[in-house]
Amino acid sequence: MRFFVESIGLLGPGLAGWHASKAVLLGTAPHISADVPLPAPELLPAAERRRTGLPVRLAIAAGLDALAHSTRRGETLASVFTSSGGDGQVVHEICETLASAERRVSPTRFHNSVHNAPAGYWCIALHAHLASTSLCAFDWSFAAGLLEAGAQCVVDRAAVLLVSYDLPDPEPLRSKVRVGGTVGAALLLVPERTRDALVGIELKIEPRAAAPTRMEQSSLETLRAGNPTGRALPLLRALAAPAATTILMEYLSGSTLNVEIRAI
Repeated sequence: MRFFVESIGLLGPGLAGWHASKAVLLGTAPHISADVPLPAPELLPAAERRRTGLPVRLAIAAGLDALAHSTRRGETLASVFTSSGGDGQVVHEICETLASAERRVSPTRFHNSVHNAPAGYWCIALHAHLASTSLCAFDWSFAAGLLEAGAQCVVDRAAVLLVSYDLPDPEPLRSKVRVGGTVGAALLLVPERTRDALVGIELKIEPRAAAPTRMEQSSLETLRAGNPTGRALPLLRALAAPAATTILMEYLSGSTLNVEIRAI
């Protein structure tokens, strides 16, 4: 499975957008962890903007960061959204309501609890009407999303925007599904080499025979190991200074996703 990457988006602790993050990923600038500001997306109508939770804001911000470095418009792109869970805060509030005497779940909370809510808000904000896929594969959600977006890109011969996002849940959910940090990442994939293409990629799934590629900086390795979207950091580091290399990512059923990067 071969395709190209045209643009990239990234948000995380001390990773304030793709351009600002490249030096940090490459180790030429220190990684200084900081809060990730997630304002409500201005592209949304006021009513929808008020309803957005942090996962929606994170996903849209990551996607917009990728579009900011692209000549393509969001409404012309198919999309794949991937996350290890939905909106944990909303799920927590619904559980509290169901455990109360009233047991009346707000319709707004319900529609924000479903896994494709960020994709829905993205389509509203960008007036995007092409196909959108939302998926989840626990700790391997980014790898699953990359495979899905790559497959669509290759089969449909069309540009696809991959958006991955993960952030911690409130307690008591957090004690059961531990996600460290807040990370959003986006890749704009295209089937053919273009003048804006940054790098070529080939994907292969093989039996797991080696450890996944890790980050050299301890703080970034903690973020990689503790956040499902953070598993993308070694790949993003490689994309920050494209050269021929292979990134290994853990995948389902004892397999490894080999991401072969080809400089162009």
